Amino acid sequence: MAISAQTAALYLLIIALVAMVSRRLRLPYTVGLVISGMTLALANALGTASLTSDLVVSVLLPPLVYEAACQISWQELRKNITPIVLLATVGVVLSAGFTSLLMTTIFKWPLGAGLLFATLISATDPVSVIATLKDANVTGRLRLLVEAESLFNDGTVAVIFTVLLGWATSGHVSPQLIVIDVVREILGGVVCGAIIGALMIWIAGKTEDHLVEITLTVVAAYGSFLLAQSLHMSGVLATLTTGLILGNIGPLGAISDNGREAVHSFWEFAGFLVNSIVFLLVGTQGAGWLSKLVDNLPIIGAASVIVLGGRALAVYPLCNLLRDTKHKIVIREQHVLVWGGLRGALALALVMSLPSNFPMRDKLLVITYGVVAVSIIVQGLSFLPLLKKLHIVSAK
Repeated sequence: MAISAQTAALYLLIIALVAMVSRRLRLPYTVGLVISGMTLALANALGTASLTSDLVVSVLLPPLVYEAACQISWQELRKNITPIVLLATVGVVLSAGFTSLLMTTIFKWPLGAGLLFATLISATDPVSVIATLKDANVTGRLRLLVEAESLFNDGTVAVIFTVLLGWATSGHVSPQLIVIDVVREILGGVVCGAIIGALMIWIAGKTEDHLVEITLTVVAAYGSFLLAQSLHMSGVLATLTTGLILGNIGPLGAISDNGREAVHSFWEFAGFLVNSIVFLLVGTQGAGWLSKLVDNLPIIGAASVIVLGGRALAVYPLCNLLRDTKHKIVIREQHVLVWGGLRGALALALVMSLPSNFPMRDKLLVITYGVVAVSIIVQGLSFLPLLKKLHIVSAK
């Protein structure tokens, strides 16, 4: 994607104005960005910028994962690791299985296409949800469950998708190779992330220059991702691991006192900026695909309902298993986890990574985009009213 300095400045201005207006109206700014991007693109006011696989995967995804991971407290994560891992692993399998079954049965999709779509669309994106929870002053366990489960969910989805894509493109099914691939993706990604994280902490301990410390965290975010990807391991899990390490161990002494505040402020801005760019480009992309979206509207609508049903199938039964344990999740929080399971950047990144000659690639691109857009707008706009209805926030 090549854009002029004027266009880049325009994007930044739009992002700032939409965030301001959305806050005034108490609406998720991500919804405002999607709608604004689509409206301005239809008016030919945003140039030719669009989402591409390289842009999303190599440029935007690493900072998105890192920023979310470095904000999570290891102590709080450890207390809630059982429900988080359960939902992010078994939950993903249940959701993807349900979605693939219905998409292949109802729409007669090939098994490979159905499984890949079901897997990638199981990746949840908590950006709109977390922003709403922050604005509503919702803190504590619920916010942790939403963000951490989504983060680990993304790691699981990325691994399963990679393995399934290898099977779908090669046509060979070997249980032994599948197990080897899964182990390599998971363990390899975690090890790459741990190595980069430890290395950056060691280097950071040699300086008290906050600008250098910020630079090292950026190197860590991209370096862990790119190292793992180059070794055919999970870049998402690598960056997730690095983020958890630097976010929890870095402040204990490796990063200076001044550096902690500077690093936190930088990544808060970086997360806001990158997420804003993603959602604005989702809107511009939608304008370019408007006719395709209209042609596929019935399938997009049905797929959106199916995907939401898969999410419900993952959350309610698994939470029911925990009802008599210390990890119990009350029913109103389960509703939040279901309705707050919006789709976003990772789903788009994965579908764009499909080979150009993959059967149904164009169809999967449009349907995935449509489901992501529907979830952002419909679930995003109704999330705050849901919180009020469930008495999680005040109705005032």
